[in-house]
Amino acid sequence: MMSGGAEGGVRTLLRVEGACVLFAAAWLYAQSGYGWGLFALCFLAPDIAFLGYLAGPRVGAACYNATHAYVGPVACFVAGQLIAQPALFVAGLVWSAHVGFDRALGYGLKYASSFGDTHLGRIGRVARRAP
Repeated sequence: MMSGGAEGGVRTLLRVEGACVLFAAAWLYAQSGYGWGLFALCFLAPDIAFLGYLAGPRVGAACYNATHAYVGPVACFVAGQLIAQPALFVAGLVWSAHVGFDRALGYGLKYASSFGDTHLGRIGRVARRAP
């Protein structure tokens, strides 16, 4: 029976894919010449979106998903290349690394029903209560 999230081998594949994105983004970042202090400082920036949950699960999920989908980082890559701004490209790398890290840990895009309901399956207390 489907839970609304990925299960079994599909879930595992999506988590491995996230780890690949994390490592590829970190490797490319290492080639950029920017310092690792900047990487560490910016790595958790997308999690500011958690503040959206103060307005409820629907707003929280929308805020979280806006900063945890690959659309934003790819837009940074493209914009950085189009307008010749390496810092924008590098911001996309750090952002991609963050999203990949979350995916590798099993944290997927959120459904409005609950923070624990994700496209990668249930997490946290929601997962422990599941049959």
